[in-house]
Amino acid sequence: MTMQAGGYRALTQSVSQQLATLRTDMPDVMKGFGDLARAATRDGALDKKTKEFIALALGIAAHCDACIGFHVQALVKLGATRAEFEETLGMAIYMGGGPSAMYCANAMAAFEEFSVPA
Repeated sequence: MTMQAGGYRALTQSVSQQLATLRTDMPDVMKGFGDLARAATRDGALDKKTKEFIALALGIAAHCDACIGFHVQALVKLGATRAEFEETLGMAIYMGGGPSAMYCANAMAAFEEFSVPA
């Protein structure tokens, strides 16, 4: 999914609506995915915020704007600082080069958008 007009809030809301359809049409698959997400993001040796930073970097590497939106939204809710966020973007650029830099710019826009209360 690529970025759409209206920003990251609009994008995540739109994707959430489509995911609701999938949950209705494919309940077993989507339940399995939800169970996997809860297990993977649970606090353990790494805390939830660290895991969300990893997910953000992978979303950037995969060039997935919806992934960026959802993980940035979670990071803002978890209290991620701009410095933590930008260091994660630096690692994503280091590992992914130019294409990741372009998606890091999108991630920065999402961070700024979600940092302002709706």
